[in-house]
Order: sequence, then C-alpha cells, then structure tokens
Amino acid sequence: MTAPTWFVALMPWVFVWVWSTGFLVAKFGQPYAEPFTLLSIRFACAMLVLLLIMPLFKTKWSNNPRLWLHSMIVGLLIHGVYLGGVFQAIALGMPAGMSSMVIGLQPLVMALLAGLMLKERVTPWQWLGLAIGLVGLYLVLAERFAIDAKQLFDGFSGWSAVLVVASLMGISVGSTYQKKYCQGIDLLASIWWQYFAATIFCVFIALAFEERVVDWQWAFVLSLSWQVLALSIGAILLLMLMINLGESARVASLFYLVPPVVAIQAWWWFGEELGVQALLGVALIACGVALARRKTTLKAA
Repeated sequence: MTAPTWFVALMPWVFVWVWSTGFLVAKFGQPYAEPFTLLSIRFACAMLVLLLIMPLFKTKWSNNPRLWLHSMIVGLLIHGVYLGGVFQAIALGMPAGMSSMVIGLQPLVMALLAGLMLKERVTPWQWLGLAIGLVGLYLVLAERFAIDAKQLFDGFSGWSAVLVVASLMGISVGSTYQKKYCQGIDLLASIWWQYFAATIFCVFIALAFEERVVDWQWAFVLSLSWQVLALSIGAILLLMLMINLGESARVASLFYLVPPVVAIQAWWWFGEELGVQALLGVALIACGVALARRKTTLKAA
C-alpha cells in the first residue's frame, strides 16, 4: 500500500494522540459497562463499519486460510489481550496514566522480540535498556501498588499490574507477528479478521465472568462511537499501515510518546497525579528506551 509523503509524515503524530485517548475512554466507559462486554460491542460494531467501507477501498479478500489464521492471532493479541488487559486493569483501579506508562515499555520489548522473531541481533545496549526500563517500571508501579492486603483500597489490585503487563506483551508480540506473517493480505481484510477473533474472545470472557449489563447513556454512546470510529478503525488502520511501511522497532518507538500525552489528559480530565517516585520511574523508562534504540538511531543517521 502506498501513501503520499505528507500523509506518511503526519501519521505518527495523529496516531499518538488518537491512541492515547484509548486509555481515557476506557475510564470514561467504565461506569456504563464491564470491560469485556464493552469490548465485545466495540469490536462487533467495528466489524460492521469495516464491511461498509471496504467496497470504497476495493478491498480484496484473501483466499488463503493461513493468512486468515495469522490475522486472527494478531487480533487476539493486539485487541483481545492488549485492550482486554488495559480495560480490566483500569476497572480494577489502576489509573489510566499509570497503565499507559507500563505500555510505554513496548519499544524495549519489541526490540527484543525483533531479535527472536525477525532475526535481528539483540545488542548489549538493548539488554541494558531493558534492565533500566524494568527498574523504571517497578518504580512507577510501586508508588501506588497495594502489596499489603490491608492497604488494598489505598492503591490498586495486584491483578491490575499483572493484566497490564500481559497487555504489554500482547501488543508487542502481536505487532511483531503482524510484521512477519501478515504481509500477503489486504490491510482492511486483515483487520476485519482481527476483530472477528477478538470479538469471539471477548464474548467468551464476558459470558464466563461478567453480568453483561449495559447502561445506554449518551456519555456511553459517545464514548463507544469514538472507540469504534477513531480507535478501532482509524488508529488501528494507521498502526498496521505504519508497520507495513516501516520497521517494527521504529514504529514501536512511537508508543513511548503515548504515556506523557495520556498523563496530561488524565490530569486534566480525572485529576490523576504522579509522585516523585513515579516520575523518576518514567525518566528511567525513557533512558531505557533511548539505550535500546541507540543502534537503530545511529544507523539512521
């Protein structure tokens, strides 16, 4: 797929802002529906919207079942595991800004996965960056992580930390898998298969563990509309297009720009604040990302 030069240059900045709103709408939608119930509705609506716009882009459906399967695996990882984990973690009390800080480690994780899945050599700088980033992650989480059961409601559930780390792994593995295995299928068709698998996954979780009650207030309808059109269609289309046009590690580096954008918006909308320890953790994560990206940056220069 080709794109004008100005559009390619603008894509990262539009993507970062739109993607950052995903953490906020997860919190906005929390009072109206349980996480996987909300995601089931969101993905089903996204599938319908894609079916409507596919003829406009002259989408060609692949006849290769293997490519369908690869796309569905990507969908389970990027949409099911990643979004499901983030939405559930926020529902369990993790601040939206803090969850985005954990996902900010994605450039480090993808640098290592590129070595394993794409046969790129993992350098000592990348290993050092990972270690520093993990220390930063600990500092971000430990500031409000309720280790003592008696202090559980002063922080947030320990399961939220587990879930958001699972989300980090889901989107990192999913993005790398997309780059390696989903090159022979039309982009929109691939995304449709992704949502097909994610919808089944989320419906199963909702049926098993949730009450599936939805409060159809206008605030929920507006939040859902943004999630479907801006995030599930717009942002995901931009992400897959950027992965197809560029190297995975460079695309992954955009995710480090997301946490500060989320933090500013979370402070504005929800009054979320980060203490000195968490800010130090963010700084260490930044150093870790810089070290992990050092080799790529030098080569680009």
